[in-house]
Amino acid sequence: MSARDGGGALRRMPAGIWILGFVSLLMDISSEMIHALLPMFMVSVLGAGALAVGLVEGVAESTALIVKIFSGALSDYLGKRKAVAVAGYGLGALSKPLFALAPTLGLVLTARFADRIGKGMRGAPRDALVADLAPPDMRGAAFGLRQALDTVGGFLGPLLAVGLMLLWADNFRAVFWIALFPALASVALLAFGLREPAHKQDARRKNPIRQENLRRLGGDYWRVAVIGAIFAFARFSEAFLVLRAQQTGVAIALVPLVMVAMNVVYSLTAFPFGKLADRLHRPALLALGLILLVVADLFLAFADGWGLVLVGVLFWGAHMGATQGLLSAMVADSAPADLRGTGFGFFNLVQGVVALLASLLAGWLWQRFGAPATFLAGAGFSLLALAALARRAD
Repeated sequence: MSARDGGGALRRMPAGIWILGFVSLLMDISSEMIHALLPMFMVSVLGAGALAVGLVEGVAESTALIVKIFSGALSDYLGKRKAVAVAGYGLGALSKPLFALAPTLGLVLTARFADRIGKGMRGAPRDALVADLAPPDMRGAAFGLRQALDTVGGFLGPLLAVGLMLLWADNFRAVFWIALFPALASVALLAFGLREPAHKQDARRKNPIRQENLRRLGGDYWRVAVIGAIFAFARFSEAFLVLRAQQTGVAIALVPLVMVAMNVVYSLTAFPFGKLADRLHRPALLALGLILLVVADLFLAFADGWGLVLVGVLFWGAHMGATQGLLSAMVADSAPADLRGTGFGFFNLVQGVVALLASLLAGWLWQRFGAPATFLAGAGFSLLALAALARRAD
């Protein structure tokens, strides 16, 4: 793909896709400003232990998984995806002041609970909106662009948090208050800037998750869901990238920059790979993403210093850029238009549950056999996903 082709695709991209991308960027800046500091805030300011930190994060992520499926189905039932997405982003924004005000761990747990409900509410309707707004021949590019902008927020948030902590002498609460403003801007942009396309609505609304509707999702959709699940097993939590960097001698103060490096590569590659997905055979591009993940895992498994860790992290970011928007485009292609919200909800739920199990397995392997075993297992699951992909193509 030439730069000229990419520029033309960006110019032809519907305005609504850009709006959804910047909505994601602003909310991610807000969320990552808090999440980059929250574990340290809980331990150093509130006196929490590691078990309490794990409990807060576990409850939060489990909540998001459960909500995802219902929000997608609700957006199909109402025929109003934007309203459900605005509610999700709004709840996420309203949770931010609770972090700044929290005198105890209980209010932090409440804030994380509300924040993750908001994330669960907005994800599937937002992705369904991208599919509704993008022309079929530009879906890969549209999902890639939204993901690229989202990921820009993913590395700007931690950088802004680090800068403000240095400026304000480690004042966690002041940084949390500042995080409220990009969140409010995100909600306002979605509420007042996006015009939702009209949806064909039956006279009588039907429950999207009834058995006959789930059957309508079809074999192609469920095959994509299975491949996505195997992907999720291969790609465990990025927290293990941070641990690997620390283990190989990266200074503690610089360890967060590992995630910044990954997200920079992710954001730079998401749109070009999305554009390629509209031109090339999608399973072939997905296979390329899996190969990138295998390479990343091998570098991380055998790293004996920060240089090889950085190479592995960069390949990991390229893998994310190659696959995340592409998987979303494949879901959009395989789900009926009136069930896209439900389709994304089920897909996100399956991926989230499997990713949680994968992270538990990765942690057990790390503790029992060492870091190399964790990343070698990830490479093995990537090869399994490649075999499943080859079988789908036959």
